[in-house]
Amino acid sequence: MTKAQSDALANHWNRFEIPLEGTMDPHSLFYAIKPKEVIFEIGSGMGEATAQIAAANPENGYVAVEVHKPGIGALIIRAESLGLRNLKIINEDIWDVLNEYIADHTIDKFHIFFPDPWPKRSQSKRRLLQPPFISLLAKKIKIGGEVCIATDWLPYAKDIEKSFAQVLEFKGGVVPRPDWRPITKFEEKGISKEHVVTDFCYRRV
Repeated sequence: MTKAQSDALANHWNRFEIPLEGTMDPHSLFYAIKPKEVIFEIGSGMGEATAQIAAANPENGYVAVEVHKPGIGALIIRAESLGLRNLKIINEDIWDVLNEYIADHTIDKFHIFFPDPWPKRSQSKRRLLQPPFISLLAKKIKIGGEVCIATDWLPYAKDIEKSFAQVLEFKGGVVPRPDWRPITKFEEKGISKEHVVTDFCYRRV
């Protein structure tokens, strides 16, 4: 963690933190702006896309769920520089957050951009987007809500399609890269290595 990231956490964490206490309706977290939609970003990384999307859509509330504190520190720096007030952050594992603290059918959308592909065959069982987790998303998202995904690992993209096909509550598949999803330095690095980026959109039915 850099000093700037550490300072951001020390000085501004209380402004962005969501304390996990009991079951929450995500819309209640943004009482000051009364958001049109509340979007959970799972694995916000260093926060580049998160901050840009939140800045471009001030009418919505964004909840970044990230376990790594350096990334949270980096996101806070970006959020402060942009003056964001429609962003909250949870520093916990997404399984625990959804299972224990979020009311059913209360989240409008999920963003899952470039989840860890666990590229080795022996690691593939650790991938996040498998049927049990997708079923949990179906339980927490509103009917008609969307799950937007991007990956630059083609074998993972094929697995994502197979996994969503097993969860009948979702319909959708591969889509063109949406204009609202910014291309981050991470994505540019993958493209420079000739990785194929695949975007998905699945709707809760």
